[in-house]
Amino acid sequence: MFVLELTYTGPLERIDAVLPEHIDWLKEHYAAGTFLASGRKVPRDGGVILAAGADRAAIEEITRSDPFTVAGLAAYRVTEFVATTTAPALDAFREQLPV
Repeated sequence: MFVLELTYTGPLERIDAVLPEHIDWLKEHYAAGTFLASGRKVPRDGGVILAAGADRAAIEEITRSDPFTVAGLAAYRVTEFVATTTAPALDAFREQLPV
């Protein structure tokens, strides 16, 4: 599983202008089953996405396709972790530690 932390690198006026495209991008990845949760950071200087996937390279490619990234308005930090404990609603995403 992955935590995708994005930090805005452009002004909020430009972020807001690209926001509808970003929301469509989010919906696409929710529909594909890759994104599990997302939202703005407080204070509003970026956002966080919880993503499922076994391939870090594929997750990093997804972050590069974010309209915020394409427009040069955000940078991502990708943190991979092994979700060995989950809430019941996320049981399907529970992982085993590598042997």
